[in-house]
Amino acid sequence: MLRDLLSIRRDPLAYLERTAARFGDHVAFPMPKTPVLLVGTTAGARRVLVENAGAWSKATIQYGALSLVTGSGLLTSDGSAWREARRVAQPAFHRSGLTAVAEQSVAAAERVRARAAVDGEVVDVDAAVLQATLEVVGRTLFGGDVTADGERVVAAVLEALEVVIGRARTPVPGWLPTPAKRRLARANRVMDEVVARVVARRRAAGDLGDDLLGLLLRAVDEGRLPPESVRAELVTMVIAGHETVASCLTWTLDLLARNPAAQERLHAELDAVLGAEGGAGHRAPAWEDLRDLPWTRAVVDESLRLYPPAWVVTRRAESDDVVDGVAVPAGTLVIVSPWLLQRRADVHPDPERFDPGRFTGEGPEVPRGSYLPFGAGARLCIGRDFALTEAVLVLAALLRDRRVDPVPGDEPVLEALVTLRPRGGLRLRLRRR
Repeated sequence: MLRDLLSIRRDPLAYLERTAARFGDHVAFPMPKTPVLLVGTTAGARRVLVENAGAWSKATIQYGALSLVTGSGLLTSDGSAWREARRVAQPAFHRSGLTAVAEQSVAAAERVRARAAVDGEVVDVDAAVLQATLEVVGRTLFGGDVTADGERVVAAVLEALEVVIGRARTPVPGWLPTPAKRRLARANRVMDEVVARVVARRRAAGDLGDDLLGLLLRAVDEGRLPPESVRAELVTMVIAGHETVASCLTWTLDLLARNPAAQERLHAELDAVLGAEGGAGHRAPAWEDLRDLPWTRAVVDESLRLYPPAWVVTRRAESDDVVDGVAVPAGTLVIVSPWLLQRRADVHPDPERFDPGRFTGEGPEVPRGSYLPFGAGARLCIGRDFALTEAVLVLAALLRDRRVDPVPGDEPVLEALVTLRPRGGLRLRLRRR
């Protein structure tokens, strides 16, 4: 057991892969008090996340740890509280909101381009897209610019997530004071301060607005949500709305840098839609261009298959169930890993190969239910269309007249944190083309 715990701490993805390869599709872990079952099939994942989702809760270590940062928000809550918060927030993610996402995504990408204006410059793309996605979240969901506090917020979020990951992997008694808990408290105070300023500015303006912040404040005034839900949902969106999209963009850029043919085809599509060399130049993309960028979208989809930001999903059985013919008693913790499911060779032929054609009808079909980067069922991520709009347009804007190349000797080291991140950043060379 100790050896397993040490292996999980060192490299949880490698541990999951070894365990599934050795024991198969269903692995029961002999954990004290709480039975744990790793479910490695598409059908099993569908049973837990879709078909019988009402029998499974988020009362797990994973979401309990995250709630130390977010509070009881959409990411961590269950039942009637989750349903009401979802109803309140949903209009912020309708088409009218997505057009604003498109506009701010392109604007943020243009600021990244301006900061990396030197041809051939080596850029830490991980840091660049983290900043860009924070700007998009701040200006679209909160109706304002949080970049004045951007560096403090990013540092606070990363510090808080580091603490909660450590807590999830090595739980300690709640009463025990530790340096990690003091770090978490400091990070939470920073996020609290920023959220309080955002809320105070909106209240002082008189018009609550129709963005996420306005919807939440109006619901509080109407008694539909408790006051603390505003902080919970805003912090949830700062984390989920920029951390996950940044992870997607970082790995997408790395995959393109290491797959020149796929990048050349992306450039050809961007040339056709946004203007070719020798003409009037490449204009910035817009919302209306999304339908004309199928390869760019497929590149993002394939990146999400290989590097799903939410690489593990956990649920707790609230009642007895049967998953893939396996009897699962109430109280069992089930682990579903999109990282494993989306790399199964019997479901995704040649699974390690980067092949955006899987999503254009040119490659092996992606079977229904085998692709879960945003979850599935009623708990499908509320921000899926937000994230995809942002990722596709940021990518198109960044590479409309540039290319990314690897830096010789720089190989990213994958870390499975709350999302999949490159340890110490990811350096690529940005060239004009």
